[in-house]
Amino acid sequence: MEKRNIKKQLDIITRGAEEVIGLKDIKEKLENGKTLTVKFGADPTAPELHLGHTVVMEKLRAFQELDHKVVFIIGDFTARIGDPSGRVKERPVLTEEEISKSVAGYKKQIFKVLAKENIKLVKNSKWLDKLGAEGIIRLASSYTVARMLERNDFSKRYADGNPITITEFIYPLLQGYDSVELNADIEIGGTDQKFNLLVGRELQKNHGQPPQAILTMPLLEGTDGVKKMSKSYKNHIGIDEPPSEIYGKVMSLSDKLMVRYYNLLTNEDIEKINKMHPLKAKKMLAFKLVERYYDKKTAEAAGAGFERIFSKGKEPAEIKNTFKVKEGVKLVNAVCGIFKNYTKSDVKRLIKQGGVTINSKKMTYPGYRFDGNEEGTLKIGKKDFIKLEKS
Repeated sequence: MEKRNIKKQLDIITRGAEEVIGLKDIKEKLENGKTLTVKFGADPTAPELHLGHTVVMEKLRAFQELDHKVVFIIGDFTARIGDPSGRVKERPVLTEEEISKSVAGYKKQIFKVLAKENIKLVKNSKWLDKLGAEGIIRLASSYTVARMLERNDFSKRYADGNPITITEFIYPLLQGYDSVELNADIEIGGTDQKFNLLVGRELQKNHGQPPQAILTMPLLEGTDGVKKMSKSYKNHIGIDEPPSEIYGKVMSLSDKLMVRYYNLLTNEDIEKINKMHPLKAKKMLAFKLVERYYDKKTAEAAGAGFERIFSKGKEPAEIKNTFKVKEGVKLVNAVCGIFKNYTKSDVKRLIKQGGVTINSKKMTYPGYRFDGNEEGTLKIGKKDFIKLEKS
């Protein structure tokens, strides 16, 4: 990119970032016309990606569009150890079979966000398997226990008397060694990864390389607007979820959270978004995200389906879930058997609030059992439907 566009590149690179260390070095390399090697590593521990995972990946996409080289490391080797970042106890070690399954799921999903150009996909077992015992011991000699305990989660666990294994000390060193192997110019990660990224800088210096710049991205809040997005908190939006689910969940966001999603997940002008009517802006965000992970036609269909259900109060054109009614089966059990995101307590609460209907008739008794004659449509909350059929 031409010299006069350096400022534009830097604006794109730093947008939404929590912290940038080494910005001066990035600027200097851009001015010299260097194609940057941008490193990102992910342990394939969760085969289902959600929007929280894509905050960093959207930044990688920006680097791709600026014609820089992204190296996406799938940490199949480091997954055997487990990243201790933000954890109060050691993470269980994954089996080879679990890792292989997750790697396959990861590869399938990452290209919903990333372009297939300007990217190199590599497993870190390629070089870490060759390191051997002697290599790991030499690596370990480059960092002290005192330096490791500067890390917040380690120091907290140590103070609380929770065990820290030596393997957990090894993890940041192995992640840092990835940077040495790649001679990375920049490494990107979430704010919880800062310590590991700084280790990479130190190891590069020890190996006579210029230290990588580091760019940390904030952790994205989930749909509740409070806790970080996580499947365990049931506040996530998965990029492999049905289009209607993605669209509907985005529409449930608060206006304030919507703007944050725009800032971290799109390249839209935030000033322009702030001037739009919130409802219009939210629909546009929902459309853009479904389009990103599926296609334009699917996004249009998801938008039309949302309007049909929420704005016009009608059933969806097609109800995918069907339940064969059997006498004596509890309504609560039927719902939870089909929709895994609901607990029995959730459904009972909805019934008490008048949020569960059969053929538009409100159900009032949480312990209701089917008599075997029910037919039609069971509606749960605002957006979930089950077609009832006699068995």
